[in-house]
Amino acid sequence: MDERKILLVEDETKIAQALKKGLTENGYYVEAVFDGAIAKRLFQQHEYDVIILDVNLPGMNGYDLCKFIRTQNQHIPVIMLTALSTTDDKIEGFDAGADDYVIKPFEFKELLVRIRALLKRTINQQMPMGNILRVADLEMNLDSKEVKRGDKKIILTAKEFQLLEYFMRNRNRVLSRADIAESVWDIDFDTQTNVIDVYVNYLRNKIDKQFPTKLIYTQVGMGYVLKEEHNR
Repeated sequence: MDERKILLVEDETKIAQALKKGLTENGYYVEAVFDGAIAKRLFQQHEYDVIILDVNLPGMNGYDLCKFIRTQNQHIPVIMLTALSTTDDKIEGFDAGADDYVIKPFEFKELLVRIRALLKRTINQQMPMGNILRVADLEMNLDSKEVKRGDKKIILTAKEFQLLEYFMRNRNRVLSRADIAESVWDIDFDTQTNVIDVYVNYLRNKIDKQFPTKLIYTQVGMGYVLKEEHNR
């Protein structure tokens, strides 16, 4: 297997050095930079398998850098590594296009697990699994990343798209918040955060609110389910 290449964007020198050493010892090739603008140029010039970035960076902050990366590549795993820990901070990170959000301080082994999970998911996404998903009049094109309900095109962020894809692949199945956290965010479920509920509400506003037939339902005390109305 080819060596996986990681772009590490971290302006705290000691953290960057420690992470580079640990990741290198675990078989990754790591290019570490301390400035967001420099990282942007490197990303444009080279191919990477994973991006790990802090939020508070000189040159260009992590949110803006992540948004730029997503305009160029929708699939590359991006992990935000930051001390910003509120629910609003996490939502901003996911809205920018991050796949995972690791709060400092953290255990290095935890970061390794998350990197491996994201790489595994990326490989699975590249496997043919059917290009079109449909539930009722909701349609998702996995190639073009387009979502439609009836003849109305629906614009989703990268994280909203991943969440809806998970719902559609598991239609009629009640999904707990822990299921969703593990499968869409690759994180252990944190009972202190409402990030999942916020994103489910985002989806409802986009795919249900303006339509007479609802698709996303709450199972009190259990989680959420996406199903056609006649399955209620």
